[in-house]
Amino acid sequence: MYDFSYVKPANLADAVKALAAEDSKAMAGGMTLIPVLKQRLNKPSSVVDLARVGMTGINVSDTTVVIGAMTTHAAVADSADVKRAIKGLANLAGMIGDKEVRHRGTIGGSLANNDPAADYPAAVLALGGTIKTDKRTISAEEFFQGMFATALRSGELITSVSFPIPARAAYEKFRNPASRYAIVGVFVANGPAGVRVAVTGAGQGGVFRHKAFEAALTKSWSAKSLDGITTPADGLNGDIHASAEYRAHLIGVMAKRALAAAG
Repeated sequence: MYDFSYVKPANLADAVKALAAEDSKAMAGGMTLIPVLKQRLNKPSSVVDLARVGMTGINVSDTTVVIGAMTTHAAVADSADVKRAIKGLANLAGMIGDKEVRHRGTIGGSLANNDPAADYPAAVLALGGTIKTDKRTISAEEFFQGMFATALRSGELITSVSFPIPARAAYEKFRNPASRYAIVGVFVANGPAGVRVAVTGAGQGGVFRHKAFEAALTKSWSAKSLDGITTPADGLNGDIHASAEYRAHLIGVMAKRALAAAG
């Protein structure tokens, strides 16, 4: 690791002010940033630790689940309110990493990083969620802009994430046995945003919607509706964990499993 200044502001206003400095970097749970710093793949002049700024908590209404950006994966997974409103979202949070990661990693940190194999992007995109920052509100379609790329501007911080409550939703993934990252993950939802299917872990550009699956499921919400629909391997990841062709096959398998879980 190399030298950098470390700032731990006590509130959001001070955090925003600290991030205005050139080459500063926000740190939420640090589950991604710290390994990246150790590998010198990112070299900020200042690390701004958000641990004391608040932005935690879960608020569930009749129509919406709102989660503070600094809320941990474990808190989402264990929340009785989230389980009751969007069980698939709670289940997704419980699949992230291991116990230690779930108690440190945060929803806001995961979305800001937008790892192409992360789980939360699939939930936000499938449920038609919105990301609120200290400056504006961003739709899921606008927010995700490719691998590790988002609509966030320099110094802009996610403060909360809002999910419309669907009639049915579920998430299933084929996980890397070591990292627990999604080799392929599929979130299916039938809710206010319509029938949506979001895929993570497979696309070279990160999370994406599967329009062919959505069209079939809009006609009939059933795993059988996906029979005969193939996913092209073009544009999918191929690496030591799985070929593009295998990921294409897994997308169909995980989608059917998610549909079975959703009911």
